[in-house]
Amino acid sequence: MSFEISGKIIEKFDIVVISDRFKKREFVIEIKESTPNGFEYVETIKFQLTQDKCGALDSVNLSDDVTIHFNIKGKRWEKDGKVNYFNNLDAWRIEKQGSVKSDAPSASVTDIPPAELDETDDLPF
Repeated sequence: MSFEISGKIIEKFDIVVISDRFKKREFVIEIKESTPNGFEYVETIKFQLTQDKCGALDSVNLSDDVTIHFNIKGKRWEKDGKVNYFNNLDAWRIEKQGSVKSDAPSASVTDIPPAELDETDDLPF
C-alpha cells in the first residue's frame, strides 16, 4: 500500500552503509496542520530511502516543499528473549512542489515502488 504526504525538507542525512547488501539515507520533513479553532500543529516526520533510491535526495534542498510517496514497513525483532517492533517509512519518490514532472529518465526520482527485500540479517529494521 502506498501513501503520500507533503511538507518541507528540514534535515538531510548522509548515506549509511549497513552491510554490503544494504544502504539507507534518512531525511525529515515538517508538516503544519491548522485546526478550525486556529491552533497550528507542527509535526516532524523521518523517512528513509534505501538502496538505489538514496540518490533521490540529491536534487532536493533544505526548505524545499516536497511531496513524498512512501510505504509503511513493520518488523518484529527478537533478541535475547525480548521482542520489539520497528516501523519504517520507506520513501520511493520525492517530488518538489511546483515542479513539472518530466518523462525524461532521472537518477534521483523513480516512479516504481521498491521490491520486497530479503532481509534475513539480524538488523532491527
